[in-house]
Amino acid sequence: MSILGLKKKQPKTFKVKVITMDAEVEFSCEVKWKGKDLFDLVCRTIGLRETWFFGLRYIVKDTYAWLKMEKRVLDQEVPKEFPITFHFLAKFFPEKVEEELVQEITQHLFFLQVKKKILDEEIFCSPEACVLLASYAVQAKYGDYDPNFHKPGFLSQDELLPKRVLMQYQMTADMWEEKITAWYAEHRGIARDEAEMEYLKIAQDLEMYGVSYFSITQNKRDTDLLLGVDAQGLHIYSPNNKLNPNKSFPWSGIRNISYSEKEFTIKPLDKKKEVFKFYSSQLRVNKLILQLCIGNHDLFMRRRKVDTIEVQQMKAQAKEEKARKKVERQILAREKQMREEAERAKEEMERRLFQLQDEARLANEALLRSEETADLLAEKAQIAEEEAKLLAHKAAEAEQERQRLEVTALKTKEEKRLMEQKMREAEQLAVKLVEQSERRLKEADHLKQDLNEAKDAERRAKQKLLEITKSTYPLMAAYSSPPPPPDGTGLHLEAGSCRMDFKDTDMKRLSMEIERERLEYMEKSKHLQDQLKELKSEIESLKLEEQQQGGLFAHRGDARVYVDPPYIPHSNVGHYDLEVIYI
Repeated sequence: MSILGLKKKQPKTFKVKVITMDAEVEFSCEVKWKGKDLFDLVCRTIGLRETWFFGLRYIVKDTYAWLKMEKRVLDQEVPKEFPITFHFLAKFFPEKVEEELVQEITQHLFFLQVKKKILDEEIFCSPEACVLLASYAVQAKYGDYDPNFHKPGFLSQDELLPKRVLMQYQMTADMWEEKITAWYAEHRGIARDEAEMEYLKIAQDLEMYGVSYFSITQNKRDTDLLLGVDAQGLHIYSPNNKLNPNKSFPWSGIRNISYSEKEFTIKPLDKKKEVFKFYSSQLRVNKLILQLCIGNHDLFMRRRKVDTIEVQQMKAQAKEEKARKKVERQILAREKQMREEAERAKEEMERRLFQLQDEARLANEALLRSEETADLLAEKAQIAEEEAKLLAHKAAEAEQERQRLEVTALKTKEEKRLMEQKMREAEQLAVKLVEQSERRLKEADHLKQDLNEAKDAERRAKQKLLEITKSTYPLMAAYSSPPPPPDGTGLHLEAGSCRMDFKDTDMKRLSMEIERERLEYMEKSKHLQDQLKELKSEIESLKLEEQQQGGLFAHRGDARVYVDPPYIPHSNVGHYDLEVIYI
């Protein structure tokens, strides 16, 4: 055998990657496998029995296509890159999810696909419905709401709302989370499959739920339209309105659907109605539309027939499974409730234990404080007793001091009374001395007057004597006397002797009286001055005692009497100054 005759050995297997809504799986497929072989392998792997809703989708140029079951995989227009990527998705949607979706895995896959379409805005949903759907999605993912575990911000990493809704309102992520959490808290007790079913029950009422849209034209020159294919039939939409169809063809009213190249024809069951024709841009799109129409129409007819034995078995098993899960959930809920009650009881006991420990600690601390307080009180009692004794002693001393002060006060009052009496006597004496001084002044004036009168009398007497002497001198010389000496010396001596005798007698008498009065005045003044000094010393001693007593008694005015030392001039006998000062 020559080398040139050898053919290149072809591989017997190829790699395939299947992406489901929650996983990626790789398979090694045989070259001769048909689409159904790969599809069954995927269904068996994920445990799916409701296979009629799903298909394997792949990308072809600028559109998508579904893997045909009856043809070999490699003979179809699948990508030539290995591993070949397929998406395992729901191809047909049920009319009533609660009645048609039997298996939990089927519900879960539908839930994930519909949720993704809503978030990607392939299915329009109002903001209120989006928040409600998001709350069921959170319930399916996290279970019952627990405020101790689900703290604010626990949804920050989850994509729950379409971007259109987030941008429609000026609300922060925390505000949206608060709204979702408010609904989420009301779903307590709902299991994951039940929450997903509630999600699908709300979503199936949306206008764009389960609809596959295709761009068409009613004729080759007309404006563009949209064709919608779903479980109910065919619908014609305006390009800018995918919610409300302009025309609908339910499966029950369609007699035949056919296409020829790019032309597609819908024949109504009522032959009187007009046949509807439209055009698509590609032949591949017409094939896809026809494929979806056939599949949805088959399911539409199947729903209106009695379930096959396989479906009945699945429903019975699903019913038993649901009943079993319900019982398990009830048992689990009861156990959970008992566990929660036990945990609450444990927490209550721990709390009570901690409380009792705190109370015991506080009681010990209170006991220690009580003991310290008792010791302190005993010490204070002893100090108080000593202070009481000291206060009693001080009270006795104060009483004695009070009595002494009362006696002193009485004595002070008596001394003040005596002092006032002495002051009154001193004032009276001063008044008397003033009167006596005035009287003495008057007497001195009288004496001066008498002295002047005496001097006048003496002068008159001398004059008269001279006159008598002159008149009698010749007679006396003639009859009784020898002749006078020539110079007359004898007469002059006699007359001078007479004058001197009169003068000396009066002056002596007057000088003696003045001297006697002066001596009497000096004695009285000295006696008065001694009394005043004694009174001053008594006042000073009383003032000092009052200052030492610290104002226990009100101050009263003291009187000090100062008498200037007597000044007795020769010409003003008996005059003196008296000054009385009140302090």
